[in-house]
Amino acid sequence: MRIKLSALIVSILSVGLVACNDSQDDIEQNTPPVVEESTPDSIELIKIGRYESGVFGASAAEIPAYDAPSQRLFVVNAKEGVVDVLDFKQPAWPKYIQSLDAKKYLAHSEVNSVAVHNGIVALAVQAEDKTQPGIVAFFKAQDLSFISQVSVGALPDMLTFSPDGKKVLVANEGEPNEGYAVDPEGSVSIINIQDLSKPTVKTANFQAWNAKKQSLVDAGVRIFGPATASYTDVASKGVHTTSVAQDLEPEYIAVSADGQKAWVSLQENNAIAVLDLNADEFVDIFPLGAKDHGLAENALDGSDRDCVVGALDSLGKKIENCDKDAGMINIKSWPGLYGMYMPDAIAQYQVNGKSYLVTANEGDAREWLKDEEAYFTGHDLTQGYAEEIRIKHLLKKAGFDLKGDYAAHLRHLVPGVTGAKLDPSVFKPCVTSDINEICADNLIKDTQIGRLTISWTQGFKRDASGQAVLEDGKLVYDKLYAYGGRSFSIVDTETRQIIWDSGSEFEHKIADMLPNQFNSNHESFKFDDRSDNKGPEPEGIAIGQIGKKTFAFIGLERTSGIMVYDISNPQQAKFVQYFNDRDVSQADITKQGDLGPEGLIFIAAKDSPNAQPLLVVGNEVSGSTAVYQVKLK
Repeated sequence: MRIKLSALIVSILSVGLVACNDSQDDIEQNTPPVVEESTPDSIELIKIGRYESGVFGASAAEIPAYDAPSQRLFVVNAKEGVVDVLDFKQPAWPKYIQSLDAKKYLAHSEVNSVAVHNGIVALAVQAEDKTQPGIVAFFKAQDLSFISQVSVGALPDMLTFSPDGKKVLVANEGEPNEGYAVDPEGSVSIINIQDLSKPTVKTANFQAWNAKKQSLVDAGVRIFGPATASYTDVASKGVHTTSVAQDLEPEYIAVSADGQKAWVSLQENNAIAVLDLNADEFVDIFPLGAKDHGLAENALDGSDRDCVVGALDSLGKKIENCDKDAGMINIKSWPGLYGMYMPDAIAQYQVNGKSYLVTANEGDAREWLKDEEAYFTGHDLTQGYAEEIRIKHLLKKAGFDLKGDYAAHLRHLVPGVTGAKLDPSVFKPCVTSDINEICADNLIKDTQIGRLTISWTQGFKRDASGQAVLEDGKLVYDKLYAYGGRSFSIVDTETRQIIWDSGSEFEHKIADMLPNQFNSNHESFKFDDRSDNKGPEPEGIAIGQIGKKTFAFIGLERTSGIMVYDISNPQQAKFVQYFNDRDVSQADITKQGDLGPEGLIFIAAKDSPNAQPLLVVGNEVSGSTAVYQVKLK
């Protein structure tokens, strides 16, 4: 027995010695090769699963996040102020486990957003009074146990981990209260979580930019909110004295691949701020500019009541019959009309080592009212603030009447103002009786863009000091600014310029593929209902890399669809697919399917429970979380 055992030991040692004497080349040859993910020619979204919260129209499914190790989804349920945790081991059948509730850590609070990294779940939690500081709470994904919490700025919303997982960045939006009497400063909290039991916080604010207000305004950054300390000087001096730090409202954050910087969308300000993550301070703020809707490639449908007998549709065909107050697909270019890009979600990706931003150009107007009647009819400046107005109301020939169409701040913009008119050198007077002629008098009709909502805060002529110029007591508008770009854009982070935009393609694709759902709404279905606002309203965005190609998935909030583009070449993005399975034949809106896509996440095949790339979408109106498999073609 000893002989056999000795022989066995010699044999084992011999094998070991042979292995030890292997050359490096032999070892490399014996190592399984790294399998590179195949690069598809194209992709296709296929819906494979859905989780229903059972709550309709109350934001019960907003922002999703995914933890690969535990194979769990975390979905913000704003209706309950919690995060719903779903078992995602079988993507076709997500199952509810339990909810994470931050109210025990901040009384009467609400969860606004969620992010996950390496088994750590971070919740952005808003205080009951949104103008007060909120918190970020941390939990373990595996057992959902609480880890720690930190105090952050007012109204923490979107949050994200740095690529190395050492930091969490949260956008503190700092919105005003309903009467605009309190307007907290916007900021970004940078949380160091290397010791999760005792995370530390630094705050990057905009106070250093207060002294640069005029240069920012001159560059095109929208800084226009009212003063909060006193309204008494507005009527006499015609000026707003809000600070830059108060006016800027961080919306969404994208972090560079190396974790050295971040870009922060300032939606209402139509700008992006650049955050240095070594110094933890903002180093640049650049405007996104305006989209010229007078160009054919930027055409839009600007009215929900543009169907009239004798008018021409988008194909040049004369309309023979129309219902009262009906709309039609009427995508046209409108000289003098501009769109403020105003992105909500942004994301970053790299091509040949260079970073690009992708922006979902939703648009968003400020309206914070304590007493609407007192503000619009009673001229009471202390009752809030509103910047949105329909073109036809702004430009009534009779001037600003008392029917409640005019913001108190507009009436008091400059002493002696009685109304507004169009600059005839830009908006040409009508020369025919043709209802299709695009000219000043026709423009303000419902059949053209009279119902389109714009901002009264810009576009009128000013003198060298920035004061509004009046002609016969009226503001003179040579440009009209609508909300959002009805598109998505790609921004070069080095030049700070938009290098590609989808133009009018969203509306054209919907018109071609699902014309009966054109510019419809998510809460109550009606054809062409949103043309006078922000059209399809792109809001959420996710980036997915598959092989050597990069794809963008854009959620259209109002039409409840998803646009897919190949953005591998940033200068020449290409349309891939428009997915929308809304069943408008169902009279009951709650049975029409997934409505109101808010947040989107891409799950790479290597992290996916079924080893296939997936897209997960939180739908705030239908309260459902939809799961799509990304089929490679």
